[in-house]
Amino acid sequence: MDRILLSTLAYRSPEEVFPYVQSFTDYPRYTDHLQEVRVHGDGGVGSVYDLRLTWWKLSYTARSKVLSIDAPHSLEWELINNLHAHGEWRVEPEPESAPDGVETASRIYFEAAYDPYSADKHVLSLPRFVSLDWVIKKVKPKLLSEAEAVVERLVADIEGQTRDVELTIHEMP
Repeated sequence: MDRILLSTLAYRSPEEVFPYVQSFTDYPRYTDHLQEVRVHGDGGVGSVYDLRLTWWKLSYTARSKVLSIDAPHSLEWELINNLHAHGEWRVEPEPESAPDGVETASRIYFEAAYDPYSADKHVLSLPRFVSLDWVIKKVKPKLLSEAEAVVERLVADIEGQTRDVELTIHEMP
């Protein structure tokens, strides 16, 4: 399994941060490759999200299920179709990291573990003469950059303005 784990600070409390983390239907604003999100359920545990992704000549709809929610601290998810993947969003209070003039801060963690070779190449509709190995080699670095973009743009939404966000990469594929 490959793993991405990164974190950053948002200058808000966990109670203010968590609704943004939980709002998957807003995620197309955070990434160039997520075109649409449809939810089946109320957004709580057991809800399933259809995530329509496009990149290069590929399009794919991933189905993600919410496994657990411990608001305002964590949300665990897993993909339930054609790729073995699971992950978690965590929000931890870190008021000591707030800069001068800012009341509080929270550390946002994004974690995803996945097996790229579990992907069903027939579902991906790969172009002729394009191998799954080639796609995996190209996609792996994109996954990390997309995770970074999502977290940076999420922080801008949470704080209501764009700023330089320092990302800590704890693990990468």
